[in-house]
Amino acid sequence: MKLFLSVIFISGLFFTTSPDEAFHVENENLRWGQIGHYVTGHIAENHITEKTASELDRIIGDESLAVAAVWMDDIRSDDSYDYTSTWHWVTIPDGMTYEETEKNPDGDLLWALETLIAELKEGGLTAKEEHDKLKMVIHMVGDIHQPLHVGTGDDRGGNDTRVQWMGSNSNLHRVWDSDMIESRQMSYTEISDNIDVIDDQTVYEWQSASVRDWAYESMSYRDAVYDLPDNNRIGYEYRYANYDLVKERLVKAGVRLAGVLNDIYDN
Repeated sequence: MKLFLSVIFISGLFFTTSPDEAFHVENENLRWGQIGHYVTGHIAENHITEKTASELDRIIGDESLAVAAVWMDDIRSDDSYDYTSTWHWVTIPDGMTYEETEKNPDGDLLWALETLIAELKEGGLTAKEEHDKLKMVIHMVGDIHQPLHVGTGDDRGGNDTRVQWMGSNSNLHRVWDSDMIESRQMSYTEISDNIDVIDDQTVYEWQSASVRDWAYESMSYRDAVYDLPDNNRIGYEYRYANYDLVKERLVKAGVRLAGVLNDIYDN
């Protein structure tokens, strides 16, 4: 697989598009989040096997995992993919498990990720089906590691929690999608190289967790994510308290994406 080596400086956002936990809303927030996906895909390329890489070449050609990771956002402009519009987030209220929640009839992030992984492992897909489902999985693994893509059902994954970030109007989802990572002024390759320093035992442990484990991990950070001052003005102190978690979720997403791909194509 041809590695995507272009250096792109932070001008986008962390992970993916903003989730709407009540209904699909078309707005500019839905287009943000590419940088985190580039990081996730770039890290995954460091942890896939040669056989997996060969299979990915067959399916997506010379396209890197970094680029493939943002395809699911790009297809929001294509009406034929409207059925995926609710697959970028999942709602699990505090104190509940996924099994106890009222499910979205159009599907959600957790359901879609489990379903598409199973379909890719089973095989028997057309070339287009395999191409599309693979790229969706690549994207959704990143989404589920962003804590606010596993929402409470109260504020649309932080979109309705208005804050001032470094003196500018923002919202909590945007802070986690982009504002913190953008403020570091690093390229996605620099971020990837800085955080992808994981030993083999840690890789094994991270890849042993299930998709539902990933979602529950994201839920477990809610106290930290929503630890805001009374005036909702946040900046350096909030970043200092939370940026290590941002990095951890990015590198876990990349390592686990590689594990999923190896499990599908080299098992």
